[in-house]
Amino acid sequence: MMPRFAILLAPLLAAACATLETTPQQRACAEWFHELDAQIDVARVRDAQEARIPGYPYLRVNRLLASLRETAARDEGVLQALVERMQALDLAARGHEIANLDAAVPLERVRECGARLRAADLADARLRARLLERATVPDDYSTAMRVLGLYALTRWPFIAGVRAYQDGVRAAFRAEPGTGTVLRYGPPEAPPLPRPALAAMMQHAAANPLGMPEPHGAALEALFAAHAPVFEIETAGAFDRPGALHWRAGDFVPSVNAAEPVVYRHLAWTRYRERALLQLVYTIWFSARPPESPGDILAGKLDGVTWRVTLAPDGAPLVYDSMHPCGCFHMFFPTPLALPLPAPRGGPEWMFAPQALPAVADGERPVVRVASRTHYVERVTLARHAVAAARYAFRPYDELRSLPRPEGGSASVFGPGDGLIAGTERPERFLFWPMGIASAGAMRQWGRHATAFVGRRHFDDADLLEKRFALDLR
Repeated sequence: MMPRFAILLAPLLAAACATLETTPQQRACAEWFHELDAQIDVARVRDAQEARIPGYPYLRVNRLLASLRETAARDEGVLQALVERMQALDLAARGHEIANLDAAVPLERVRECGARLRAADLADARLRARLLERATVPDDYSTAMRVLGLYALTRWPFIAGVRAYQDGVRAAFRAEPGTGTVLRYGPPEAPPLPRPALAAMMQHAAANPLGMPEPHGAALEALFAAHAPVFEIETAGAFDRPGALHWRAGDFVPSVNAAEPVVYRHLAWTRYRERALLQLVYTIWFSARPPESPGDILAGKLDGVTWRVTLAPDGAPLVYDSMHPCGCFHMFFPTPLALPLPAPRGGPEWMFAPQALPAVADGERPVVRVASRTHYVERVTLARHAVAAARYAFRPYDELRSLPRPEGGSASVFGPGDGLIAGTERPERFLFWPMGIASAGAMRQWGRHATAFVGRRHFDDADLLEKRFALDLR
């Protein structure tokens, strides 16, 4: 007779894993994943970067991969490659969760059980179809908040506020730079990368069933170095000096070590007319956005700038864009290879481009001017030899998902479930909640950036550029 505990547990496992009615080994793996997930949730160390897929505990999905589901339903090679990548996302996330759990959980068991369940799911046409149906990413807007906040009415003053903000940004871009102290932070020295070598590198990196450029090793280092920006920061205090995030004993908000200028980097992708385009993402962190005046609702602990470049298949920059790690202040900087498309009717925040850039020549890189205190991007120029007062180091963005703590163990800087950084809340959240964004103004994890108050838009939407630009992919 089945033990009473197992009888009670069976319905939970059936809901949690699509492959329960298979072999004893697969059942054991399903139960093991369920127990591991219970430990992770009780300890509140769930990583929020990618979405989990109900019934498939060995898979996670992001917006780019979710956009490939229709193609995967028609193409067996794409399906296999898609599931492999979703499994890799889960394995990476669980690596951080297990590190933060501080328990002796073998990551190899995650890999082995994931492979066993995956084989069973892909062998069953019904489970394959269910997998593709469920592999979605919920957006980061709360419809309930919008209903309670009378969004249909309250969005109109927000539209007026957004337009006023954009007018102010355009004026700042036209104004002469300030005369305060400016410090330039440049990337590590690296030899220039000729365009033909860059194109060959990109072509080789995209040789996979999904056509997603995924450089590794020396090629990855060369690409990040070739396109890294120079940050030109107006500096009036310690709050304007970028640095490495770290934990201090007893703190629940990470601190910034300005003695270590650091840029956190990672890869991303977007889609344009069925082609995957590589994006290089660079993020700097500041200790705070100090108040400009008493009652400043935008002030709070931690701040930053995220800078991204989207590359053509030959490695040429198509368009740059930036935001703060709260998802706020999203701006585009198109090159001549990106022609802006008209916004649809209805008033959603669409595409704010305060400045267009000329074609980027070999050896040129963007110089990003950042204002003191607010850390607003104020203008962008291109330079071949931008002299920098200091050089920043590169670190992987994923490092922030499990940073060592001085008292032992490790912890993510991002909160479980929503990816918010605790302690970075802004007073603006009490005014902006009718727009449906949880804790507007708080710093948050990659993949959780809603970037428009009016309408729905995410920094990592797979069709973000396709909807807003006609791109010349040469």
